[in-house]
Amino acid sequence: MISNSPLRFSRIGILFLLAHSGLTWGDSVVEGAAVPVTARRVELLNLVRQDCGSCHGLRFEGGLGVPLTPAALKGKPFEALRDTILYGRNGTTMPPWNPFLTEAEAGWIVQMLQKGLP
Repeated sequence: MISNSPLRFSRIGILFLLAHSGLTWGDSVVEGAAVPVTARRVELLNLVRQDCGSCHGLRFEGGLGVPLTPAALKGKPFEALRDTILYGRNGTTMPPWNPFLTEAEAGWIVQMLQKGLP
């Protein structure tokens, strides 16, 4: 993952935020969705904050990319959001992330965005 960004979160900081966000390690918005192990969750949150935030805004309220707030994602199909992360969107600047993420990890990211990132 990119580590030279001015917006860096320590693993302890992200774990603290997760622990105090009301989300539990086993929270699952979509039944059957796999929850990544703790170390990978920290990496994924860092990726979302740095890489996704660079286009979607540091608060995910939009920028070059569309907003990714819980309100903006409400009513959007889980599978469509997951597939957008994995395969990108043709004709837009949204790249495919499937070389770096599994389907389960992309699903977990969707769940976290739908709830509001800690």
